[in-house]
Amino acid sequence: MTNPLRAVVADDQALVRTGFRMILTAHGIDVVAEADNGTEAVAAVRRTHPDVVLMDIRMPELDGLEATRRILTGTAADEPRVIILTTFDLDHYVYAALSAGASGFLLKDVTPEHLVAAVRMVRTGDALLAPAITRRLVERYARRDTETATLHRDLGTLTPRELEVLGLLARGLSNAELAAHLHLSETTIKTHVGRILAKLGLRDRVQAVVVAYETGLVSPGGPEPTARGVDERQ
Repeated sequence: MTNPLRAVVADDQALVRTGFRMILTAHGIDVVAEADNGTEAVAAVRRTHPDVVLMDIRMPELDGLEATRRILTGTAADEPRVIILTTFDLDHYVYAALSAGASGFLLKDVTPEHLVAAVRMVRTGDALLAPAITRRLVERYARRDTETATLHRDLGTLTPRELEVLGLLARGLSNAELAAHLHLSETTIKTHVGRILAKLGLRDRVQAVVVAYETGLVSPGGPEPTARGVDERQ
């Protein structure tokens, strides 16, 4: 029997925390701690080592953005995935949190089913949360200046095919859509995505999208990258 997924819920509204805890617990997800500010959230994560953190972006003492940075500053393999909670779907603080290492975001009026699915999904790093909204967010706030771009790994380590996959990934395509677009199998696409994440030292697909925009591989509002006749084996 596998261990239950462990979560920390950080929000300055007790009603929100209680509601999320009840929903998660009812679906077999263990809420190991709650926090009503960023300082408590960081302490709770270090104390309980959860799999996922639901982090409100606006909290007293220490906001969710700085709390996320502090939680994800290390390189430990057991770092949690952080999901940002927000009231607005285009809050610039959310983009900053994604850049700081958060794996996605949810609106606070999310349905119980979506909440549970998102927590389970983000733990695997297998899919983008709300891909259309996340892409719109990145397009609006990404800054592709030289100083920002140098913070990321050199895209020169990627093969032409991997660059193509990354570019399409940044447009919000799922694995199935990538496979259809490039005439490859989903297994091959998963292999490419895994290699991209490994080479660039990224946690998940959300971080790959941020890097694609910040390095200028993809331009906000620009056309999709076109196939360049790259061999499937690359």
